[in-house]
Amino acid sequence: MAPLSDEEENYVRLALLLKGVTPRAVRTYFDREFPPTSLPSTLNTNYNTLSDLKLKRIINQAQWNLLIPRNGVPDSKTFDVTLMICLIRNLTSISHPINGFDSLPLPGEITPGSDLARIKYYRNKLAHHDSNTIDTAYFNTAWGDISNESIDIHEHKYKCGIIQSVNNKNLNNDLNKRLNKYLY
Repeated sequence: MAPLSDEEENYVRLALLLKGVTPRAVRTYFDREFPPTSLPSTLNTNYNTLSDLKLKRIINQAQWNLLIPRNGVPDSKTFDVTLMICLIRNLTSISHPINGFDSLPLPGEITPGSDLARIKYYRNKLAHHDSNTIDTAYFNTAWGDISNESIDIHEHKYKCGIIQSVNNKNLNNDLNKRLNKYLY
């Protein structure tokens, strides 16, 4: 099997950061804002606001079903990053980034709101990216923005270690070992 190119490794590393590590950070912040034991009552109290968000198509039907489940209680473990950030920005008093939550915050803007906006921005860019490669300049910018700035949204010290291990991991050797295990 051919080794991954540098651009392919950049894509894989950024995907691991944005889909593996940052959701944990966002969920930790979310659970601090909306403690799991009071999440159902908080959502119930804010039902009208949530309903308005659904009418405006900010919350879709699948997300609505997670917020207002027919059987059981809502659980943040089932919420994706987009939904958690939507709830944080609409149901808490978090300071909004200067350019809003839908744009990349300014480099020196370091607040929980701007950190969440950075994660959302780069996650959306990756989700709509049309190839499995990312050039090194963009990767370095995105990696620096996310790993340096987003640390402030939660207090878990393990995140720094996870980020370093994702960036330092030899993806070609690891990928080849896993593929060979399944192929032979």
